[in-house]
Amino acid sequence: MSNPLIRKLEHGAVLSDVERAALEALTLHRRCVPARQDIAVYDNTDRVYLVMSGIAGRYKTLLQGRRRIVSFAVPGDLCRMHVSGSAARDLRLGALTPCSVVDIPRAKLSDLIETHLGIARAMRWLTLMELSRAREWLVNDSRPADKRLAHHFCELLVCLQAVGLASENSFELGISQTDLADALGISQIHINRVLQALRAKGLIVWSKSVLTIPDVPQLMNFAEFDAVYLSLSAI
Repeated sequence: MSNPLIRKLEHGAVLSDVERAALEALTLHRRCVPARQDIAVYDNTDRVYLVMSGIAGRYKTLLQGRRRIVSFAVPGDLCRMHVSGSAARDLRLGALTPCSVVDIPRAKLSDLIETHLGIARAMRWLTLMELSRAREWLVNDSRPADKRLAHHFCELLVCLQAVGLASENSFELGISQTDLADALGISQIHINRVLQALRAKGLIVWSKSVLTIPDVPQLMNFAEFDAVYLSLSAI
């Protein structure tokens, strides 16, 4: 299986063989995190977390105890790259499905960025892309729930395709309806109705943890989805 971090970063910069080898070495030691368990130690600021398999979620817990997922993390995503001190407590990172994760010492990643120009360029691209992605999630919150959910499905498809983990129109989606509800900020009853509506329109088929999109352009048009914000075109 190819390395999802390398595949993702190569959308942002040309990497030399030496740089690929350095990134490969960075991701050798992995740990498994069960679904429903936090990935990051709450106040540990000297680690960056790389998702190698599975789907994770960045989330906050509201005063009423309700969780709000503010973004998904898929293979190839680096989490908590730019946090320190009290900022590390702003968002939690949890496994939504069983995940394979690499704990990367922040100092080691900084050394790679300082000594390898290609990696530095790729990391700068990654930072800008994540900012663009965060803005899109904010904009998406103004859409109706069915369009918001469709938009999330489109984003997951494109992001997983970029690292070789989705076909032209389908991908493994082992997260729960509760996870989707928490990403949209709606109730479980509401998310069930939204899913039924998307199915009734023939826009999605979700069976046995595989999401299939019968007509990708149709779903993207319905969701008002434009993948340009993800900057995932090949270099």
